Amino acid sequence: MTEYASYETVGDVAVVTLNDGKANAFGPNMIEAVNSLLDRAEAQEAKAVVLMGRPGLFSGGFDLKVIRGDDPEAARAMSLGGARLMMRLYGFPLPLVIAATGHAVALGAFCLLTGDYRVGTAGDFSIGLNETAIGMSLPPFGLMLANERLSKRHLSRAAIAATMFNPEEARDAGFLDEVVPADQLRDAALDKARSFTQLDGAAYASVKQGLRGEAIAAVNAGLDA
Repeated sequence: MTEYASYETVGDVAVVTLNDGKANAFGPNMIEAVNSLLDRAEAQEAKAVVLMGRPGLFSGGFDLKVIRGDDPEAARAMSLGGARLMMRLYGFPLPLVIAATGHAVALGAFCLLTGDYRVGTAGDFSIGLNETAIGMSLPPFGLMLANERLSKRHLSRAAIAATMFNPEEARDAGFLDEVVPADQLRDAALDKARSFTQLDGAAYASVKQGLRGEAIAAVNAGLDA
């Protein structure tokens, strides 16, 4: 466990929980912690991963203090690190179930779009991409994820108009696949992850790469440039 995220093994499933005690922001330390725990899941040969937040909050997005700080190189490094982490999650060779434990905003919402299956918590929570409301454009990785994962009926509202959705609306928009009561969320996510472990792991990874690899490679090439 770190001060940013914890790791637990439940059978063949690795559970990574974001919890920095604040906004679960994807700052440099959170990005490093999640990458380290994904490495651990692969090294320990887990068969699936559940990524979740703490009750009431999945993630508030990038650390805005770094973005708006007086060190542009730090902001750039964090942005690149976050983008690469999202592409790692989107192409992760193991089945990835994301449990949206509450609010998921900006990069937190993009993170939902990387999951193979997303279970959300019912309640008074906001999920969505607020970038244009705060004077920011969507980066290339975000445009790709939005275009590939969001419902075309809601794409303009979600990506351009910065519409925030409650969990049921977020399911219809494509941020989530299922919404359950808070006390059922962890079990629902674990049950879905266990169901994925019954599939052939090599074939699963191969098909995921076939469907997503070209888009991920194009985004990563832009980041490298």
